[in-house]
Amino acid sequence: MPFLPPDFEIPAPPATDEFVLTPLRVDHLVLDYEAVMSSRERLWTLFGAGWGWPRADLTLMQDLVDLGWHQKEFQLRRSFNWAVMSPDGRTLLGCCYLDPSERDGFDAEACYWVRSDRVEAGLEQRVGATFRDWLAVRWPFARVAFPGRDDPW
Repeated sequence: MPFLPPDFEIPAPPATDEFVLTPLRVDHLVLDYEAVMSSRERLWTLFGAGWGWPRADLTLMQDLVDLGWHQKEFQLRRSFNWAVMSPDGRTLLGCCYLDPSERDGFDAEACYWVRSDRVEAGLEQRVGATFRDWLAVRWPFARVAFPGRDDPW
């Protein structure tokens, strides 16, 4: 069964005065790698149990492969990954992910994070609220799991 109905149009991602979601691409490599590695320890507490990511020895080349995979999966409509960018496009603030669910009773699984230096200012809550609302209103899923947040890995 396909993840999405074939005729479903992918909705435009949300944008606020503080951040913009844009499809994650290989040209985000340098900004993504810096954001991931500067926040690696915190990201491991969020995703390590489920994804084994990000490893302490993640290389720039491995990140490039990951980004290429994410970009291709987006094009094929198999999964969707967005960079959370500053409005000026100079800083990758985090990422949002949407994948088919491997859990019974859920249509999709969604995850999000922001760089560690933006958590204390509440950016992660604002990104999470915007992302959750967008999924609930604009996507065709009845139930979305948020592993590592609402549900354990």
